[in-house]
Amino acid sequence: MSQNSSTSAVPTPDGPGFDAYAIQEKWQSRWRDADPFRTGGDDDARPRKYVLGMFPYPSGDMHMGHAENYAYVDAVARFWRHRGYNVLNPVGWDSFGLPAENAAIQRGADPREWTYANIAQQRESLGNFGTSYDWSRVLHTSDPEYYRWNQWLFQKLYERGLAYRKESPVNWCPNDQTVLANEQVVDGHCERCGAEVVKKKLTQWYFKITDYADRLLDDLNQLEGSWPQKVIRMQRNWIGRSVGADIDFEIEGRDEKITVFSTRPDTLYGATFMVVAPDSDLAAELAEGSTPEVQARFQTYLEGVQRETDIARQATDRPKTGVFLDRFAVNPINGERLPIWAADYVLADYGHGAVMAVPAHDQRDLDFARAFDLPVRVVVDTTAPITGAIPVIELDENGDPIDPTDGDDASIDDLNPARTGIALTGEGRMINSGSLDGLSKRNAITRIIEQLQSKGAGRASKTYRLRDWLISRQRFWGTPIPMIHTEDGRIVPVPDDQLPLMLPDAQGLDLAPRGTSPLGAATEWVETVDPETGEPALRDADTMDTFVDSSWYFLRFLAPRSADQAFPPREADKWAPVDSYIGGVEHAILHLLYARFITKVLFDMGLIEFTEPFSSLINQGMVLLDGSKMSKSKGNLVEFAASMKDPGADAVRVAIAFAGPVEDDIQWEDVSTTGAQKFLARAWRVASDVTSHPDVIWAEGDAALRRVTHRLLADAPGLVEQTKFNVVLARLMELVNATRKTIDSGAGPADPAVREAAEVTAMVLDLFAPHTAEEMWEILGYKPFVGLVPWRAADPTLLVEDTVTAVVQIDGKVRATLEVSARIDAAELERLARGDARVQRSLGDREVVRAVVRPPKVVSLSTR
Repeated sequence: MSQNSSTSAVPTPDGPGFDAYAIQEKWQSRWRDADPFRTGGDDDARPRKYVLGMFPYPSGDMHMGHAENYAYVDAVARFWRHRGYNVLNPVGWDSFGLPAENAAIQRGADPREWTYANIAQQRESLGNFGTSYDWSRVLHTSDPEYYRWNQWLFQKLYERGLAYRKESPVNWCPNDQTVLANEQVVDGHCERCGAEVVKKKLTQWYFKITDYADRLLDDLNQLEGSWPQKVIRMQRNWIGRSVGADIDFEIEGRDEKITVFSTRPDTLYGATFMVVAPDSDLAAELAEGSTPEVQARFQTYLEGVQRETDIARQATDRPKTGVFLDRFAVNPINGERLPIWAADYVLADYGHGAVMAVPAHDQRDLDFARAFDLPVRVVVDTTAPITGAIPVIELDENGDPIDPTDGDDASIDDLNPARTGIALTGEGRMINSGSLDGLSKRNAITRIIEQLQSKGAGRASKTYRLRDWLISRQRFWGTPIPMIHTEDGRIVPVPDDQLPLMLPDAQGLDLAPRGTSPLGAATEWVETVDPETGEPALRDADTMDTFVDSSWYFLRFLAPRSADQAFPPREADKWAPVDSYIGGVEHAILHLLYARFITKVLFDMGLIEFTEPFSSLINQGMVLLDGSKMSKSKGNLVEFAASMKDPGADAVRVAIAFAGPVEDDIQWEDVSTTGAQKFLARAWRVASDVTSHPDVIWAEGDAALRRVTHRLLADAPGLVEQTKFNVVLARLMELVNATRKTIDSGAGPADPAVREAAEVTAMVLDLFAPHTAEEMWEILGYKPFVGLVPWRAADPTLLVEDTVTAVVQIDGKVRATLEVSARIDAAELERLARGDARVQRSLGDREVVRAVVRPPKVVSLSTR
């Protein structure tokens, strides 16, 4: 008996054929009226599931890269509703930022007008796509009721010592005339406009993300298995924890010592010079204390360095350059004088902006030493064993090791870096290192740190590649920083009762980038009073990095209209963290790292009970056009709205989901919306052909068709949870074909198994083509909405079968299905797959370079 009841009669379609547009308009209208996908409230007893797609930026209409993301998000949200969950699936717009401001400058308009016009266009496109959002929760980060809580968050970080202001060299985009965080520089260029980034010294606001470096690194262990391994690896590499020692060097003619961080303090006896970053305060000070000739050479060198990017400076294949500062440091372990050089391969913000150079055991130091004819001293014998007995190392009269071998094996002298140009970075035993001689690396590090500590000249330490988050931006269209600068030099928060500190009207303001924020020219806005004394004061004229907006937005969706708090902790307890977070891998460092940081701060504030914002992360590949990522600025895109005009939204959604694995890039030219449209018409026609009543007894139907139906019911949940949407669709197409065969033979459209198959087709199809699925559901005699129908349980007695359907994939795309024995072996399955005519047509002239066969269900062929 059917598991759904209805009083509706089964309609007999007698009008024209499948009309995707009429179906689309009909069901979108009904969804708007009924609002069936609104999240249930406190009285909803279902378990909860939070599904979220990375929210869009309103830069014109969206393109197919966005369509891909939102098709996947909607498939996941719809699936969990079918599985009996109360689903939170909201949408909003990341609406502050440079593109809006630049567009406004070009048009002589207010960025608000451009932003909200684009939001309206994108919202219409998302609605036409059939997305099942809870539209009551829409938010825009450029609304004062949202960015008021950005300002609250800033002040909370300031109270906790996590927001501070300092002068430092920053990445500067000369085109956009604003600073960029390290993460916003891609291969030395601005990620937004592509201009080459330069260094500039400015006083800026920072968030102290480095205080959380260890937790950001260690807590990645919580995400193993639920985040892509690639993303976890990228996060670990970006944080880049290094363990070693801080070593204090005296500088001749300077009262204060210089502290140098080293991961290899065991090689301290091998230090032959010191290098400082030319753009550091230390380098400027040391040069200032030298001769006029040195000062002039240094200034010329510094000007050249300031035109370079950090990426270029770190390149290993570029010639080493530098300036001797005519100053000397003193090695704390042996008293040797070490000449100090300024060289661009050392960065001001790494460690302490200075390194002890051990050229024999560091390739960059060696390249520099060879370029300037500086000493190279070997202190690790990499030819010596590091297990067993400690060898006795004999030295000649010059202090060099005597080769103890018979001449057949390489000796340390044979490998001397001064001659070979190759640094010795491997394991070995210490030599030329006083009391460390004969020790292994690990034991030598322990011993040298003990010695440094006893001398008061060093200590164990850690450092990180991660830098504090630079959030100041010299642009108008962003969250104003809620701080006030007083006449006596204090910096105080804008009083809470004056938040939100709203942006002024852009009318009359010159928004063109000039290196200072346009807000500074808004005299009436920037001039205020000191809240403590009533004396004249100035508001901070910078705005916040838009990554602040997106670092916590998932929590604002819990109560987007709340005027009393950023989010209710009670709602966070119920819904967060996000169960499924879906978006592009291009945010693997930028956005995800900042969201993880803010989550940990909110946890420490006692506002949430979790430490990671996104329990599961799904990264989709890119949609490519002519081999390149779709980009509005480059003009190579297919717009979202335009893509739906010919085949309809459902065909686009099906074509995208069927194009290949979620994580793979898609060539838009290879996506077949025509094929998807034909499949949808076949599915609709199956439902239209059913003549049996909804109360028919399914068990009386065709057993073979019922096995196909119930195998899909059993397998689809696991496939969806693994985001194998293309495989689910392939299996659904198989079910539609099997149903058509049954209709055209035997009992025909009256067969109870045909009705059962058609109903299951509609339910599963809802994940990918909701308009067509709803139409089929109504044709089959049921009331709306199929999107709310519970997932049917598979009959286990129908899952035991002699034959199964094997899927054949070529380069990740399903190209054929085969009916094979459930007991087939790998060799026979591969033979059948390669011999299939559909597979041969798809292969063409390409060579199969790898075959993965998992009998009895999968054959995956890779070609070149």
